[in-house]
Amino acid sequence: MLGGTSSSSSSALLSEHLVHSHFMSPSTQTCMPATHLPFAIDNGSLVLQDMLGVGAYGSVYRAIDTLTGQIYAVKSLHKTGLDSRQRAFQNHEVKLHSAVSGHPNIATLHRVIENDDYLYMVLDCGIEGDLFYTITERGGFIGNNDAIKTILGQIASAVMHCHANGVYHRDLKPENIIIFGQSVKLVDFGLATTEQISSDFGCGSTFYLSPECQGGYVEMVKSYDSAANDVWSLGVILINLVFGRNPWKQACPRDETFSAYVLNNDFLQTILPMSAELNDIVKAVFCLNPRKRITLPEFARRVQACTAFTTPEFYAFATSNNTTSNAATAAIAHAADAAVFAQGSSLHRPDEKLYNTGDKEDSGVDLRSLA
Repeated sequence: MLGGTSSSSSSALLSEHLVHSHFMSPSTQTCMPATHLPFAIDNGSLVLQDMLGVGAYGSVYRAIDTLTGQIYAVKSLHKTGLDSRQRAFQNHEVKLHSAVSGHPNIATLHRVIENDDYLYMVLDCGIEGDLFYTITERGGFIGNNDAIKTILGQIASAVMHCHANGVYHRDLKPENIIIFGQSVKLVDFGLATTEQISSDFGCGSTFYLSPECQGGYVEMVKSYDSAANDVWSLGVILINLVFGRNPWKQACPRDETFSAYVLNNDFLQTILPMSAELNDIVKAVFCLNPRKRITLPEFARRVQACTAFTTPEFYAFATSNNTTSNAATAAIAHAADAAVFAQGSSLHRPDEKLYNTGDKEDSGVDLRSLA
C-alpha cells in the first residue's frame, strides 16, 4: 500500500479513507460472505454472484446475464421501510444517471429492475476495481505524467458531459471512478443534483468537499455553485494521482494544513515536491471564492498542457529503477509531515478572522460577499 505515515498526519493519506461504500477492489470482492448468493432476478435472466461493495443504503454485486453471458455490476437499493421522500431520492439517482449515461467515461446504466423490496441498477462492471484501489494497492501513478493526464482528462470529460446536461455529481472521489483497462468510468449519482446553485451543505465525502459546500470557510454562505464544487473535488483527485495522498483532511478552519494554505496559497509547494506549473494550477483550483475559481474546461486544458507535475529532482527519484512507489510516497509523507509540524506553531487560529495574506485578487478568499 502507498504511504508510510500514521493516521494522525495533517496531510492525510488516501489510505485513511473509510471502507469503500460502493465498488470495491478485486482483492476484496469475496471478503464479505453473503449466504443468499447466488440468486436470480428479472425472471432468472440475471444472476447476482459476488458482492463488490456495501453501503448504508444497499449493495453492489457482480452479476451475469444468463442469456448472453455478459458481466454487469448491479447496484441494489433497499426500498422496504423507506418513506416517499427517500424513494424519490432513489428515483432521482436513476433519472440523473440515465440522463448522462452513454458517455465513454461514465458507466452505462443498462436497465433498472424493481420488485417490492429492491431497486436494481444494472451497470457496466469493471473487474479491475476502482481508482482508489489502483492508487493505494497497485502502486499508483507517481512519476507517470502521461497516465495522470490520461486519467484526469477522462474524468474531466465525464464531468463536463454531466455539467452540459445539467447534472452535478457532488461526490467525485477515486472510489467512484472505476478502471476499465486503459479507461476509467464515473459511477454513483446518489448525491448528484440538477441544482446549479445548491443549499444542500455537507453533501459528499469529507476529503473532497469544497469550503463553501461546508457552509463557508470563515463567514457563512447561504448557497454554493454546484459546478465549482465539482471542480474543487477534481483538484483533490489530481493531488491523489500525482502524490498518492490528499492535500488535507478537510478544507475547514480546524485543519492545520488547510489553514496554512489559506494563509499562504503557495504552502502545498513547500510540503510536496510540486512543480511551479502544478502549483499554479492548484492555486487556481483551490481558490476559496468559487466565482474566481478556475472553470472545468480551463482546468482540464491546463492539466494536459502541464509539462511536469513534480520537481525534476523528485521525478528522477520516483522514476529510478531501484525506487518503489512505496519509497516515493514515504518520502513525500515524511517531508510533508515535517513541514506541517514546523508550520503548526505559527498558524493563526480561525477565530482570529484572518484571510489569506497573499494576493486577494487571485485567491478570492473573502466569502462575505457571497452570503
